[in-house]
Amino acid sequence: MSSSLVLGGLVTVFGGSGFVGRHAVQPLARRGWRIRAAVRRPDLAGHLQPMGRLGQIHAVQANVRYPDSVAHAVRDAVAVVNAVGILSPTSRQSFSAVHVAGARAIARAAREAGARRLVHVSAIGADPRSRSAYARTKAQSERAVLEEFPDAIIIRPSVVFGPEDDFFNRFAAMARFGLFLPLIGGGRTRFQPVYAADLGNAIANAVEGGGGPGTVYEAGGPEVFTFRELLDRTQMWTDHRRPYVSIPFWLASLLGILMWPLPNSLRPFTLDQVRLLKSDNVVSDAAQHEGRTLEGLGVSSLHTIEAIVPTYLERFRPHGQFARYRG
Repeated sequence: MSSSLVLGGLVTVFGGSGFVGRHAVQPLARRGWRIRAAVRRPDLAGHLQPMGRLGQIHAVQANVRYPDSVAHAVRDAVAVVNAVGILSPTSRQSFSAVHVAGARAIARAAREAGARRLVHVSAIGADPRSRSAYARTKAQSERAVLEEFPDAIIIRPSVVFGPEDDFFNRFAAMARFGLFLPLIGGGRTRFQPVYAADLGNAIANAVEGGGGPGTVYEAGGPEVFTFRELLDRTQMWTDHRRPYVSIPFWLASLLGILMWPLPNSLRPFTLDQVRLLKSDNVVSDAAQHEGRTLEGLGVSSLHTIEAIVPTYLERFRPHGQFARYRG
């Protein structure tokens, strides 16, 4: 894709060491951009260095809850990417603080620093009227970003998959160690999983001038699956056969409330996630009709889950990752 910006310029990627962020850093590095990865723990961002040439990628400390650190991170940046997001809140890392106030701080700092491009990663299902705090604050973040930086490009992905994802890996672990798999709401919720590298390429294209200013794009993969169909494939690729237990939404909501005191790592799901599952997570008809999809951002050859997911779920097989090589 041709760029309206000068290659070799500086782009700041907030959340650059995270799951989505690192997949945006890689194509930007390949295309010659200098990258400043704005992260809370720069000492844990060393895995970004091999993605670029010596000195091309530099991690700096920034926390979206502290506007001064945000302003410092965007200084002299030609473009800014916000790939910061949380799936479950903790004490000070609340949905409101990270998704809304943090997004506004980034957009305001980008505008004041003179950045020419801002790409904000949101989520399909963002809705100011949603009962889910995640979806509601994602919608509020979009509004905050466009108020501060009207030409920003917003990308709403469906479930993002890749080797470090929190979807297929989570359910593969549950199939390996659990006695059953839960089918919340009967497992009928539909998803359109998108490969992290495809999303990363779309972000890089948007940084380089692709897409329409002030436009909201929806990012989904080439196929739509129900929740149960995704669990079926997860079990097939990990060689497990756990039974399903159908849990109606009302009971799942009650369980989510009862499990609230547990750490995020021990909760199979939260009340907020149950609320999210009441709505399909797919690209809308309006976005398809108006060309506000990955294709509209220059990414047309999309990867299927069958081509990618089995390669990193192999480690969950009963006899380990390398069992097939032992005969």
